[in-house]
Amino acid sequence: MTQVLGQAESTDARGWAAAAVMAATVFSVVTAEMLPVGLLTPMSADLGVSEGTTGLSLTVTGLVAAVSAPVLPRVLGLLDRRIVLVGLMLLLAVANLVAAVAPGFSVLVVARVLTGVSMGGVWLLTVGLAPRLVPARSVGPATSLIFSGIAVASVLGVPAGTYAGELAGWRWAFASLGLFALALAGLLALLLPPLPAAPPARLAAVLRHRQVRRGLLLVALLVTAHFASYTYIRPVLEELAGAGPTLISTLLLAYGVAGVLGNFVAGAAKSVRRMLGMISAVLAIAVLLLPHLGKTALGALFLLVIWGFFYGGVTVTTQAWQLAAAPRAAEASSALLVGVFNAAIALGAFAGGQVVDNLGTTTVTWLTGVLALGALVVVLTNGSQRR
Repeated sequence: MTQVLGQAESTDARGWAAAAVMAATVFSVVTAEMLPVGLLTPMSADLGVSEGTTGLSLTVTGLVAAVSAPVLPRVLGLLDRRIVLVGLMLLLAVANLVAAVAPGFSVLVVARVLTGVSMGGVWLLTVGLAPRLVPARSVGPATSLIFSGIAVASVLGVPAGTYAGELAGWRWAFASLGLFALALAGLLALLLPPLPAAPPARLAAVLRHRQVRRGLLLVALLVTAHFASYTYIRPVLEELAGAGPTLISTLLLAYGVAGVLGNFVAGAAKSVRRMLGMISAVLAIAVLLLPHLGKTALGALFLLVIWGFFYGGVTVTTQAWQLAAAPRAAEASSALLVGVFNAAIALGAFAGGQVVDNLGTTTVTWLTGVLALGALVVVLTNGSQRR
């Protein structure tokens, strides 16, 4: 009996260790995607393109991830998902090392395409992974732990990239992330159990669910709204408050800390619908107030903390919505969720760049406000959606 209990405890410990490494893996892909946010100004100066054009490096990553996520289950077939995850992290390492030595914007785009493939695959395989790593009683906390990597990427990833860019140049920020991804590939190979693939479900069949379609619309509106402004938060803060690199890094750090807290608070919410309604409303209010209250460091700090706390709950709540809508087709619904999520990142970065280049930097907050209010309408016109 003691031996059996010891084996169970050992298995549980390994499962939690694997969940922690998956959180670091999510952290790495989100940091890789978001890294240009804190480095936009020096990147555009070094590569000789405008800030709006440099922001397209985020758009490219999101578009590729959006396309690759729904396609990968068919391409990968029944290949063990542990092998796939290790390969995706090796690809992420290569992508960031290529970005670090990119002589021009075109090579950077190639690197960002590889980043998008890695990101789309990792997100796809991460959703619904917790039940395969830990006992049933621990699935909820393990899921929150894994997806805390997204919020922690805002706390440590983007600010750390900004600091690294100031200390050693933006290229070293990408190189460091590449080496980190390489180390994670080794840890995944060591800690993940075999992850045999289930036969893929048809995406068309999953889309017949009304709640799935509503969830995807909600994701599209919220994520596009967020990234329309967040991609260009550095030039916005520079224009509004005259913020320098150190202050911007500090503000992004505060935003990220709030996002981590928001992730766990939203993960514990009983009503997904109510939580998403609050997220939509507060996102609209906080960003619309930014041009008015963000002219001082204190005002900008207050609004970024509110923004970060509520947006930090988007991933875990939208995942809960989709899994509740199609519980028997987890990988297919995850593929759709990841596809729309990343398409919205790309659309938000692109639309925000057009507004910044043509209508002015701070005008982009109006686009975010309108889209977030649209998301609120979708939530309010939907029936009860519980975990």
